[in-house]
Amino acid sequence: MNIVVVEDHDALREVTVEALSQRGHNVRGVDCAEALPDEPGLLPIDLMVIDLNLPGEDGLSLATRIRAAQPDIGIIMVTARGQVRDRVVGYEKGADIYLTKPTSTDELIAAIRALTRRIKPEVPEACSHTIRLAALTLQGPHGSVNLSSHEAALLAALVRAKDQQLETWQLIALTDKVVNAASKKALEVQITRLRKKFLHVGPPEPALKSIRGQGYKLCLPVALSTH
Repeated sequence: MNIVVVEDHDALREVTVEALSQRGHNVRGVDCAEALPDEPGLLPIDLMVIDLNLPGEDGLSLATRIRAAQPDIGIIMVTARGQVRDRVVGYEKGADIYLTKPTSTDELIAAIRALTRRIKPEVPEACSHTIRLAALTLQGPHGSVNLSSHEAALLAALVRAKDQQLETWQLIALTDKVVNAASKKALEVQITRLRKKFLHVGPPEPALKSIRGQGYKLCLPVALSTH
């Protein structure tokens, strides 16, 4: 399983990442929702372990937009909020499993094992386009086209982002490159290629919009599938 742990408590995040890695999972840890687009190697994500009390965007908001972008992902919320109402809201916002702190490593691992058995791929009808991360393809109403791993990572980051929009430096950071004139030009070339691929598989409508002086926005509802 490719797992992302979103936890702002450094020691707890490190312990969780280490414990899950020892069970054979590919695990990355980030300290806030805003750090997700900046982390290379997040493609694909099968499951997320999300703390709710995060700096910046909170865990409930993060879970809501991740669930909308990638319906088949597994989401485990781990939080000190243990009231019944808190649990209800957690499940309403997209949690598959809601655990209250303190949570033992054994319980978290058992929850991940149980969730792995019942994650089912599902693409919402509202999304006419789907990025299949394992196959590296973009599917649309008129067929499918192959994606490079970087193209898929770039699109996946946009799909997961708030309002499906990211700044230029965030997209460049996906490749661990320095933000300069050359990397900005390379990104422009990449965006142009992706626009052509969207035209190839779907109706002639703008898919990627340039936000002057800021970055880029994905203008179509696109689903992510790890299959």
